[in-house]
Amino acid sequence: MMPLIYADPDNSVIIKKIGGSPEVKKHLEDLGFNVGGEVSVISTLGSNLIVKVKESRVAVSEELARKIMV
Repeated sequence: MMPLIYADPDNSVIIKKIGGSPEVKKHLEDLGFNVGGEVSVISTLGSNLIVKVKESRVAVSEELARKIMV
């Protein structure tokens, strides 16, 4: 298990755990990040990630990406 920030681009991975405060978990769930869900890193912009989750592209900060374990 590793943080999403270290996932290889263009490879689909499964979310195993979401960490952080209840507010952070709720925010990530609202964006479509759920345990067992599939996500793939499209590209990186500085320290931010562009990820594909549920047929949508979402920008995620490095801080949030470290809370998503895949």
